[in-house]
Amino acid sequence: MYLEAKETAQLYKLLTEKLGDDTTEAMFKYIDNKTERSVEATIKTLATKDDIANVKKDIASLRMDMGDNIASLRMDMGDNIASLRMDMGDNIASLRMDMRDYIAKVKYDLSKDISNSVKWMFVFWIGQFGATMAILLLLLKK
Repeated sequence: MYLEAKETAQLYKLLTEKLGDDTTEAMFKYIDNKTERSVEATIKTLATKDDIANVKKDIASLRMDMGDNIASLRMDMGDNIASLRMDMGDNIASLRMDMRDYIAKVKYDLSKDISNSVKWMFVFWIGQFGATMAILLLLLKK
């Protein structure tokens, strides 16, 4: 709290009468020093126009750097995505070839198994036909 000059003079006069000249003078010097230190500490924590200008410059520099970094990152990502697409295309083509080969092998194995089954069916039918004929001939001879 700041006192006006008139109020300060009255306070000085009253304190001088009660405490004496030396004590009052020491007390006022102590208060002045404390007030001055408090103001100096407050001024040190306040930002000046130069401080604000420096911060603005730093922010502008960071924005430019971030813009450059973001542009570079976008280019790198575009390159990586293109590379991944090419790799995926190659992998899909390879997978299709593998699937065609596997399907062809399955078809071959299936046709081989079917022909083998038909062969054995004919062997069975011929055996059955022969057995049936033998039984008929035996029955007819009697």
